[in-house]
Amino acid sequence: MNIHAIRAIYIFEMARTWRTIMGSIISPVISTSLYFVVFGAAIGSRIPEVNGVSYGAFIVPGLVMLSLLTQSVSNASFGIYFPRFTGTIYELLSAPVSYLEIVLSYVGAAATKSIILGLIILATARLFVPLHVDHPFWMIVFLLLTAVTFSLLGFIIGIWADGFEKLQVIPLLIITPLTFLGGSFYSIDILPPFWKAVALFNPVVYLISGFRWSFYGTADVSVEISLIMTLVFLAVFIGVVAWIFKTGYRLKS
Repeated sequence: MNIHAIRAIYIFEMARTWRTIMGSIISPVISTSLYFVVFGAAIGSRIPEVNGVSYGAFIVPGLVMLSLLTQSVSNASFGIYFPRFTGTIYELLSAPVSYLEIVLSYVGAAATKSIILGLIILATARLFVPLHVDHPFWMIVFLLLTAVTFSLLGFIIGIWADGFEKLQVIPLLIITPLTFLGGSFYSIDILPPFWKAVALFNPVVYLISGFRWSFYGTADVSVEISLIMTLVFLAVFIGVVAWIFKTGYRLKS
């Protein structure tokens, strides 16, 4: 494996984060802080507890997931789309770098950025609400798996998109709505039976539920099912990326 190539691409992608730190880090943290103020303070005063957890603390895992999903997709999609846009992707494909090394570099950098952002948001949350983590190991596991999984999705979107506007279509019209409807701000247990059954078809429910369990030991669905579903999503996206490089979809034309 060409470690030097992976390291070079990874460092280049990480350096772009520090050049655009306002949009990459500061802006998402400020936006999430506003959610804490509006939902945690204003609405939280009317909803004392959810499943034995104060409302302000209850929404923290959901807000972290909201930022993690959107930023993972955004970072990875732009990271691979820009070389396609400028034409430098052909130099990369002709270099002595394997497809696996390309994916590891871009997806690894995107996932790292998202994890850093998630940890900063968690640290910021402690300024607004009392926060504790019952299962820190599993919190890290869900954080890593989710960041890598949706960075792979972003990588796929970056290859599929043929214009900058398409980079935002799936995050804005699919990822964000699914996250809001996936129990970020409420437990799906409070929904009527029919809508609760519908919510279980939302893949984000399993991500948020498993992540929230790692904090408070309470979940909308079994943590085992959440972990299995997360691994299934990861396997599916790995399979799609493998197919893209095998067929040259949007890369060789």
